Amino acid sequence: MFIRTAGERDLEAIKALLAETWPATYDAIYGQKRVNEITAEWHSMAALRTRLTHPHSEFLVADDGKAIAGMAFAASVDEGRVVWLRQLYVLPAQQRRGIGAMLLDEVSESFPEASLIRLEVEAENLNAIGFYRAQGFIVSNAAETTQDEVSVVVMEKALA
Repeated sequence: MFIRTAGERDLEAIKALLAETWPATYDAIYGQKRVNEITAEWHSMAALRTRLTHPHSEFLVADDGKAIAGMAFAASVDEGRVVWLRQLYVLPAQQRRGIGAMLLDEVSESFPEASLIRLEVEAENLNAIGFYRAQGFIVSNAAETTQDEVSVVVMEKALA
């Protein structure tokens, strides 16, 4: 498995990956109807295509030469000092094999000027919270509520 920058040719595979991971991850939190609405909007080809050219960002895939097993998208803010990890997903059948950690490492290395990486995760997504804690992230605030009335937790990690 290797990590590389996503390209136009990867978008269909990324869309399929998100179509599989989102229901597995979020149906119990948001409900199937809302997950379908979100994936239709956020994971459309047009939405994915905009990530390819988003300024100060990195769009990555985990590729074994045959298929894409994971993806990540992050963008820097605050004059490059803070990186917001907006997405990190690994196919359910490929989880717990180090792919998420590899993607996260590459995100961190992609922003050498950054001193902090930050993310939001649904408070009910205990698997993700456990993963990020194992990667050295700490909870930086109490839960806050999103537009869907779902509590999210902000986590962060200092970068070397």
